[in-house]
Amino acid sequence: MSRTTVLDREVAQAFSALSATAKRGLGDPALAELVVLRASQLNHCAFCLDMHLAVARKHGVSERQLDLLAAWEETEDVYDERERAALALTEAVTVLTDDFVPDDVYERAAKHFDETRLAHLIALIVSINNWNRVMVSRRIPPGGYTP
Repeated sequence: MSRTTVLDREVAQAFSALSATAKRGLGDPALAELVVLRASQLNHCAFCLDMHLAVARKHGVSERQLDLLAAWEETEDVYDERERAALALTEAVTVLTDDFVPDDVYERAAKHFDETRLAHLIALIVSINNWNRVMVSRRIPPGGYTP
């Protein structure tokens, strides 16, 4: 089997359905793109970075936010508190340090998202981590996505 075969069609449809449901439930396309981009940075997924940078621009994410995303914690005036809480949760779920998400990170996000939106945010983080792991393990190069 070729490494460039991304996924079985049925699995890809399930992944896509989860991604779409999570984004829709989060209700903020620009924030959703910041989240998937940050996870993709952490996971070194060039394909997903390339794809979601294009999508983020389409949803109005500023170039400044895109340029500084890798260092979001160091930029006090670029991301609002809700975005910062979502990015912190993204990092905690993506890089499961000591096998759990710290309570303070979860509680910070819970202050900005009601129970339903928080569930969708976590589902979005899980979803992009799934995609990243598939694309990285299969070594799918950037450039194959057309918006």
